[in-house]
Amino acid sequence: MTEADIVALMTWIVGEGLAGRSETDLIGGFCERIGAHGVPLKRAIAFIDTLHPLYEGRAFRWERGIAGVTSTDYGRSIDGEGAERWRASPFHRLLQTGESLLRRRLSAESAAEFAILRGDAIALMTDYVAIVDRFDAQGAIGGMDCFYSSWMTSRPEGFASAHVDLLRRLTPFLGLAVKSASLGRMAQTLVETYLGRDAGRRVLQGRIARGVSDRIEAALWFSDLRNFTRITDTAPPEQIIPMLNDYADVIISAIHENGGDVLKLIGDGVLAIFPAEQRRQACAAALDAARSARSAVEALNIRRAGDGLPVSDTYLGLHVGEVFYGNIGSSDRLDFTVIGPAVNEVSRIAAMCRSADQPLLLSGAFAAAAGDSGAFVSVGRYALRGVARPQELFTLDRL
Repeated sequence: MTEADIVALMTWIVGEGLAGRSETDLIGGFCERIGAHGVPLKRAIAFIDTLHPLYEGRAFRWERGIAGVTSTDYGRSIDGEGAERWRASPFHRLLQTGESLLRRRLSAESAAEFAILRGDAIALMTDYVAIVDRFDAQGAIGGMDCFYSSWMTSRPEGFASAHVDLLRRLTPFLGLAVKSASLGRMAQTLVETYLGRDAGRRVLQGRIARGVSDRIEAALWFSDLRNFTRITDTAPPEQIIPMLNDYADVIISAIHENGGDVLKLIGDGVLAIFPAEQRRQACAAALDAARSARSAVEALNIRRAGDGLPVSDTYLGLHVGEVFYGNIGSSDRLDFTVIGPAVNEVSRIAAMCRSADQPLLLSGAFAAAAGDSGAFVSVGRYALRGVARPQELFTLDRL
């Protein structure tokens, strides 16, 4: 591979990184190109840590003769079997020694040194190179402080020294491009996790100016857990967060599966919206989510009761109306949410579930807009705090 070829490949990596190519495209394109220039590469594995509620990072695998690059999210390596595998890996060795490259000709001796270098998956390989490209501490986000890569060949004589030198020279460029792609994916994950899916997408599209908002029509959802205060007073403290997570899992899943978007988690409370071009569509989606959530909570309660854990149920208020949807807050602390009288009303309707002894209450506006999406029955007129006139509230007839 000539110097001009190397420069051309560096230029390609930089260009693809600037173009925002995915990690799989970057790694697959890189492997194909160095193979075309004579590097006898059979398999490559790369991985990078990230910020994600469930996963520690993502790994990528390329193999000659197999189309595409596979990606896999991997779990935590701070304890259990994951920690044992990590501590026994060549990459952990490199971090411990401060070195950047580890090379082993594959043999019984190297297999005894590292578990990853033995077994059927690597039986046909002859040479193994592991490389760590470190990021400066100031550029690290969460655990994303290195780009890890391993390179294998089945060539009987293994890699030539020139091949290893070439890999060592080029992986920093590849690592930087992969880091850029991973940061974009990380940003999307974080904003959608903490702001909500639609709100997160809007923020990433640039709608972050203070005071910028849209008027939208939406069905509004506000729910909380029944007797949660009593449970927190009586249950062991270490059970409270897992309990909230259990109920949040099933409620939020029901909302998302029916096209809703969760905007806020307020203790045990959930504020969500179901935007749609037609009010009836939005209300139908919210009702489907309510039915799904109720079934899921019932199943969850059976499981939790069987484990001897405290159980709860939901109080849910549904309303429909026009709201302002956008950035509200100070110059250095903004929230992307909904405001307006309809938001106040839906929270008051949910709070009225206790007085009306109903798990679900709907506003008159919601019942009218939903039409034949459900069979409703009036539970009477109620004065809602902060709302000028008493409101007639409804529930589902089957409840």
